[in-house]
Amino acid sequence: MKKTLFATLAFAAALAAAGSASAHRQWLLPSMTVLSGENAWVSVDAAISNDLFVFEHMPMRLDNLTITGPDGAAVEAQNKFTGKYRSVFDVQLTKPGTYRVASVSGGMMVTYKQGGEQKRWRGAPADAAANIPADATEVKKTMTDRRVEAFLTSGAPTDTALKATGKGLELVPVTHPNDALAGEKATFGLLLDGKPAAGVEVTIEPGGTRFNDERGEIKTTTDKDGKFSVTWPRAGFYWLEATVRSPAGADGIERNAGYVATFEVLKD
Repeated sequence: MKKTLFATLAFAAALAAAGSASAHRQWLLPSMTVLSGENAWVSVDAAISNDLFVFEHMPMRLDNLTITGPDGAAVEAQNKFTGKYRSVFDVQLTKPGTYRVASVSGGMMVTYKQGGEQKRWRGAPADAAANIPADATEVKKTMTDRRVEAFLTSGAPTDTALKATGKGLELVPVTHPNDALAGEKATFGLLLDGKPAAGVEVTIEPGGTRFNDERGEIKTTTDKDGKFSVTWPRAGFYWLEATVRSPAGADGIERNAGYVATFEVLKD
């Protein structure tokens, strides 16, 4: 019961954040992303804020946190803590290669009327039918998936942890995410449920703009193969977001899928 409640609350928070993307953004911010040496450690901040990488709104909950190691095996986050404005955890990089750190949430929201009263239900898609009254009218179902990621590499980059799961909106690297260099072009692909996501707008924004008048946003759109490119203007951390909203199909379910990633761009 407790686990189900946490999952529902996490989904509701993700849905709310997605619905107000212009105001509040979710993000993971590693202390660094490219390391050398054995048994390296990285600390990661996780939050939802207005200004990028500033702790001023609310923490990101860690219930949906997953870390995939270079061999594809799950890695346990260490020293997890959630405070007033941010969550924090450590990742121990015991093996060489690339690690994928992700907060993955999703579920279904159903709105309907019963006896003229507007009602709402949130939860797992498999539980929807049992929770919609037989006399419900004006039923609207919306499926939401959201993935927030960061990438860490100890030693030489690898790609085992970067394989797509086939669920939701996902990034497929052409350029390795830890090979980001200022002034150089990087190319990535987006998949929606394992298929190329064409015509999706991608927003890329540098951190550290709290004290600047301009956000420095870069906007691009995926091509027919779901690919897009960006030339990193300067070194620093960048936030990337893409969202897909699809109208109801034959199954009567609308689809919202969101993807967020943080990249560290290094000097050449």
